[in-house]
Amino acid sequence: MNNPLRAEVVRLYKNLLYLGREYPKGNNYFRDRLRAVFTKNKCVQDPEQIKEMIARGEFVARELEALYYLRKYRAMKKRYYED
Repeated sequence: MNNPLRAEVVRLYKNLLYLGREYPKGNNYFRDRLRAVFTKNKCVQDPEQIKEMIARGEFVARELEALYYLRKYRAMKKRYYED
């Protein structure tokens, strides 16, 4: 893997690891799954395939952020508004 893609992959891994702290099933579950996925794909050498995987990882990061915002919104709504 060439250096610019390696830096991107490491950045993505750290970002996902940070986002996984608040995962509903727990930090350990998320960390183990994340490590397994990155380990499974560590032998990939094709830059285009690596870019596709990075894009998929960024999508997952956005989905996690949306999940957390939705959870916080629901908690706020439950506290301050009656249905």
